[in-house]
Amino acid sequence: MYGDPATVRKILTEAGDTWAVVGLSSNQQRAAYGVARVLQRHGKRIVPVHPSAESVHGEQGYPTLSAVPFAIDVVDVFVNSDLAGAVADEAVAIGAKAVWFQLGVIDPAAYERTRAAGLDMVMDRCPAIEIPRLG
Repeated sequence: MYGDPATVRKILTEAGDTWAVVGLSSNQQRAAYGVARVLQRHGKRIVPVHPSAESVHGEQGYPTLSAVPFAIDVVDVFVNSDLAGAVADEAVAIGAKAVWFQLGVIDPAAYERTRAAGLDMVMDRCPAIEIPRLG
């Protein structure tokens, strides 16, 4: 498993409150939209990262992680698995503390690179599902 319960808990409670949500747009039909809202309701500041740089849930959007002008604690990834490794590498480059690959986003090589760089990481999990499990 890529992300044991202790790592999930650590990311959700200790990694920090600024979460870049990569793939988040104003499309309410996409999973990222609802998950970002759940994160906000649980005290996280969400930062939409999408090529269109749309503002979502009252937060300014940016086209890439490197365009965000402040520190990001956690990078939550809602892109196809083929693209996820590059996002994880960018998360390492910007100094994020953790990377979270959403349900269905799987790249074992990216997981290994990210962990080797010292970041916490979970893969194929959803924080909106995991938060209620914290109790």
